[in-house]
Amino acid sequence: MTFTLPDHWVWDFWLARDGDTHHMLFLQAPISLGDPDLRHRNATVGHATSSDLRSWTVHGTVLEPTGGEAPDATATWTGSIVEAAAGWRMFYTGSRFLEPGRITNVETVLAATSDDLTEWVKDPGVVVAADPRWYETLAAGTWHEEAWRDPWVFADPDGDGWHMLVTARAVDGPGRDRGVVGHAWSPDLVRWEVRPPRSTAGAGFAHLEVPQVVQVEGRWALVFSCDSAHLAGHREGERGGIWAVALDDPRGPYDVRRATLVAPENLYSGRIAEDADGRPVLLAFENVAADGAFIGTLSDPLPVRWDGDRLVVTEDLR
Repeated sequence: MTFTLPDHWVWDFWLARDGDTHHMLFLQAPISLGDPDLRHRNATVGHATSSDLRSWTVHGTVLEPTGGEAPDATATWTGSIVEAAAGWRMFYTGSRFLEPGRITNVETVLAATSDDLTEWVKDPGVVVAADPRWYETLAAGTWHEEAWRDPWVFADPDGDGWHMLVTARAVDGPGRDRGVVGHAWSPDLVRWEVRPPRSTAGAGFAHLEVPQVVQVEGRWALVFSCDSAHLAGHREGERGGIWAVALDDPRGPYDVRRATLVAPENLYSGRIAEDADGRPVLLAFENVAADGAFIGTLSDPLPVRWDGDRLVVTEDLR
């Protein structure tokens, strides 16, 4: 059944699996705000578990903004979870809005730790920010935010530390069309070195949100989201949503000019996972209704497969 909360909107989410249990961390904000656009300034992180990715048990809120002048002063946004020798580590986005009523915010990647995926403690020693040598910052005055969010962390296949992919924008390039996959590397999940982007500007996206590198039927793919309003360059006027591109190497580089649409933007922030039978499925949040109203619930899993070099959902999404 569709995952929904009676008094909160739900949108971006990330998953971790511990044995037969799927843990979902998700963004939530009170419906009582009235305007769905206000959810971004009021986001906290909730927790739910499931054995089948369909029926969920909600466990409450696990992460909230710090306040003050902290990098997560205003809101806690999207992240990912990895398991390491010392336990579970979550990397999440801290958002700090600088002006009331205006979208001027700085995004920073932060971390929290857990022994059981249920209780999380923030780690103040991890603060990963956009490096102006390669990435657009708020100080440049060319975009309304300092985009450095949605960290996806994975182990190097050859054992060379850990890679972090983030939603970012290049320091130069054609106007709106600067969306790139940002990159950082770490030897130990604590010390992080920001590196140049793993994709190039001019690929048709103002931003590439919630990136995920994942294997589907033995082949690597980069999955990300970009709505119609943030398509740029040669893609302007197309339909946005959840996108994917086949990869030869999970570390990139990523030729996102070849990305194709997996699901239209009535679904968004897609994540690939495996169900109880080991089949690849896509989960996403239900974004907008036919009349354009925000929905804010989570979809049931949808089976996916390769069709040549295209990743496709095997159910009709029209």
